Amino acid sequence: MESRFKPQKNNSFRSLSTQAANAGSPQPPPPPPPSEKTHFGGLKDEDWIFTNLSRLHDPFLKGAMKRGDWYKIKDLVLKGVDWIINEVKKSSLQGRGGSGFPSGLKWLFMPKVSDGRPSYLVVNADESELGTCKDREIMRHDPHKLLEGCLIVGVGMRASAAYIYIRGEYVNERKDLERARKEAYGAGLLGKNACGSGYDFDVHIHYGAGAYICGEETTLLESLEGKQGKPRLKPPFPANVGLYGCRTTITNVETVAVSPTILRHGPEWFASFGRKNNFGTKLFCVLGHVNKPCTVEKEMSISLKELIKRHCGGVREGSFVPLIPKHICDDMLMDYDALKADKSTDVVDAIARLSYFYKHESCGQCTPCREGTGWLWMIMERLKVGNSNLEEIDMLQEVTKQIEGHTICALGDAAAWPVQGLIRHFRPKLERRIKESIERELLEAAV
Repeated sequence: MESRFKPQKNNSFRSLSTQAANAGSPQPPPPPPPSEKTHFGGLKDEDWIFTNLSRLHDPFLKGAMKRGDWYKIKDLVLKGVDWIINEVKKSSLQGRGGSGFPSGLKWLFMPKVSDGRPSYLVVNADESELGTCKDREIMRHDPHKLLEGCLIVGVGMRASAAYIYIRGEYVNERKDLERARKEAYGAGLLGKNACGSGYDFDVHIHYGAGAYICGEETTLLESLEGKQGKPRLKPPFPANVGLYGCRTTITNVETVAVSPTILRHGPEWFASFGRKNNFGTKLFCVLGHVNKPCTVEKEMSISLKELIKRHCGGVREGSFVPLIPKHICDDMLMDYDALKADKSTDVVDAIARLSYFYKHESCGQCTPCREGTGWLWMIMERLKVGNSNLEEIDMLQEVTKQIEGHTICALGDAAAWPVQGLIRHFRPKLERRIKESIERELLEAAV
């Protein structure tokens, strides 16, 4: 009878012999690493998330559903919180409001276990930042993307309702969004048992009075509660004590609107665009002295040069005083890392105009901001024409230091940094302007 336990052959000697024989022979080189992507910007038509930016199609429910909005939304909701969060994290979606904070991580800040208080999603559609208008295009051309995004993101953070805060000047955008919301409720996509999923979710629309400071998240919460728009001290943070004392996450319109499409296409699809740490597609709005001001959706990390030349028809003939030098424009990539690295600043009169804006929009709660922004503006107005003394440049620098880091919200910092950049990069220009003004006065006195 053959034993069940057969002796095993010892191949260790053969293996060692083979290794020794191969040790002296040339080995094939390792495969080269995959080449890193160096050009960004091109998007195929099928990769657009916002397919109605030009409003060539019906922006409301019938047209939106033809373009894929609300498609299998029930299935996405039923996949649950953990799946939604994990997919968004894998996509590397960053907040599209400007900070670039990882969205999936931000949504995780919302507590998993309820303490009896409801949780809320607040969508910041105030969009009062200078030169921005991308969220406006979403609300008036693709409002259903925002609404279905509210449902998906709300489920992802276990929220019971969403509040969309729109700036007061966006009258037509508010009307379009309200019409779209009415359609969504009528079709059973929102409200009780939203889209037949068993999940109750409401969307409320609130419009402000046009104050820039209400774009700051805690000020926005104060305004939503019917109070004067002034920032709150933190902590507590909104994720613990937010709207009406409940747990709240505030996020940007574009961040919310892209979420359902990411879940439908898959996180790998979204992460295939852009460069490392700057993935996905992005809405870019280009205003000012270009031939064709526009809002376009392009791949993250597109070069500023390509964005202006290809999509905006180049700079208008005769334009001058660019915000950044041309050589920087040629190499600048439009993503978070590249823009953080750029330290360019604008010329004296533009900084003076910015100083007036921040003085006008200061809520007045913090003394350094309330008083300091007024000082900045007054000194900048004199520097603009050279009607100043050389000592006032250092005094101006000192005023910015007394504002920076001494206010509840970031408006004080936003007012101080452009002036600091002006002094850092253009001090000789300021000094020359003052000296030329003094020489003119002496010459006029002599005549």
